[in-house]
Amino acid sequence: MPDLKSTPNPLFLRDDELRQGIELLFFGYRDFTARADQTLAAYNFGRAHHRVIYFVGRNPGMTVSDLLDILKITKQSLSRVLSQLVREGFIVQRPGTTDRRQRLLSLTDKGAELERRLTEDQRALVARAYKAAGAEAVEGFKKVLLGLINEEDCTRFRATSPALPGQSGPSGSTPSGSSSGGGNQGGNSGGNPGGNPGGTGSR
Repeated sequence: MPDLKSTPNPLFLRDDELRQGIELLFFGYRDFTARADQTLAAYNFGRAHHRVIYFVGRNPGMTVSDLLDILKITKQSLSRVLSQLVREGFIVQRPGTTDRRQRLLSLTDKGAELERRLTEDQRALVARAYKAAGAEAVEGFKKVLLGLINEEDCTRFRATSPALPGQSGPSGSTPSGSSSGGGNQGGNSGGNPGGNPGGTGSR
């Protein structure tokens, strides 16, 4: 008798199931960003500003090149957003220690406070969903998300994916997309706030 638990279920590959998955991503992303959008609007910011604030907060001292590599947007698009955030006192740029041509980015206290506000509600939403779904469902959810992003970015997360109870998991470093120290500038464990990183502020 075949092991039913190990037998692939082709039903999840039906067109209706795949379309439902697409729609769930849309509605999940809509509600995940809704509260943050309201906060951003008060500053006349969009989601591109949120992504910059979030990832600079997670990686204090990161270079502009590193940020471009994460967001996958043009230099011109990033320049518009970054210039506004620097001008309004949310981000500070400093020259590199070994290469003075580099620009190292960090949040100011004002920027860290905004990052905290933006991430707080999103962390609570993710935590509520994780708690309701349970550990195995969360692990499956992460595997699906890893399957949606490119292989290069997958390596940021795979090395530190936590093990399920009773399993041994890798230990050591944090993902390359996050700071290991937790810092005082947005070192939260929340996910990417911006959804599709290719956007430049449209909401």
